[in-house]
Amino acid sequence: MKILRNILDKQEPLFHKGGKLEILYPLYEMLDTFAFTPGQVAEGNTHVRDGIDLKRTMITVAFALGPIVLFALFNTGFQANTALAGAGLEAAGWRADIIRMIGLGFDASNPIHNIFHGLMWFLPVFIVTQIAGGLCEVLFATVRKHEVNEGFLVSGLLYPLILPPTIPLWQVAVGIIFGVVIGKEIFGGTGRNIFNPALTARAFLFFAYLAQISGDAVWTAVDGYSGATGLAQAAQGGLNAITHSWNDAFIGLIPGSMGETSTLLCLVGAAVLILSGIGSWRIMLSMLLGMIAMAYGFNAIGSTTNPMFELTASWHLVLGGFAFACVFMATDPVSASMTNTGRYIYGFLIGVLGVLIRVVNPAYPEGWMLAILFMNAVAPLIDYFVVEKNIKRREAKNV
Repeated sequence: MKILRNILDKQEPLFHKGGKLEILYPLYEMLDTFAFTPGQVAEGNTHVRDGIDLKRTMITVAFALGPIVLFALFNTGFQANTALAGAGLEAAGWRADIIRMIGLGFDASNPIHNIFHGLMWFLPVFIVTQIAGGLCEVLFATVRKHEVNEGFLVSGLLYPLILPPTIPLWQVAVGIIFGVVIGKEIFGGTGRNIFNPALTARAFLFFAYLAQISGDAVWTAVDGYSGATGLAQAAQGGLNAITHSWNDAFIGLIPGSMGETSTLLCLVGAAVLILSGIGSWRIMLSMLLGMIAMAYGFNAIGSTTNPMFELTASWHLVLGGFAFACVFMATDPVSASMTNTGRYIYGFLIGVLGVLIRVVNPAYPEGWMLAILFMNAVAPLIDYFVVEKNIKRREAKNV
């Protein structure tokens, strides 16, 4: 690390004002602050000193996502290899050619085969996300003449995890560009965005290219293979139509978006975020309570025409993206409520709205994306009323 520090220090004058590479200062600053803590520190007695800055916060979130990424590789390959064997199909395409070239196969019982097959689908999506989204970040930083913010480190990792493995790569690029530009940069960049950028990108894809991000043919990485998710099965025939066991759904061995299937590993990520103080347990807990309350409400009402009314809270917990949304999406510190009381209200309403969308609109059985984006828009209003109430309470005490 000392060698890298010396190299960066030697090249630094080239990137400062008047240097030959002045226009590329955001790139230099990005590399410098990613590898090392900033050289400038606050002075005086009025500043709060803390080892956690934006960069450390984002790295901690990325660390919490690590096990989920690894499982995304495994499950994507496992679902594909299982489908190939069950349907008697042969793997085709450039991904299959690479797998055969290095001497691996498509055995669903072999973890290495599953992980590498999943990598062949996840890695291109991840690379395209980093290139397209990263270029947008650098472009805006260069034009505004400020540093490249670390916020994209997490958004660029969350976005591939909430996509189906078969999503066309050009749509991946279009989606993340929309998410970065419209969801964040037009509001001023990291720390000023109203909406979660990764969810904004996915919402754009959902409404612009519905066929490539929904239906039964997009969740298993095998050409010509169609397999419904557990939520789609429940929407069609209720609990009895779900072909996966609750345990498999809890572990994550089911079709779905690449990183959203494992409730178990989302709980591990929740523990990391809560213990580090980065993720709000108030939002997670209240969102869970909102989901449970709404699910039991629909169970009590019942329906003879809509099978989703019978979906219990335990199944809402493990099907689709509830756990992932609860831990990593709803808790976004920028777009969520800032006050403690507001966080309870914000999380609870997300839980209620998500189940409402899932159940009442069975044509769209996954509701967390829309629920979170809607509450992102309402979060400032929630905080406003919470603050106003506190002000009035204090004024009443001083009368």
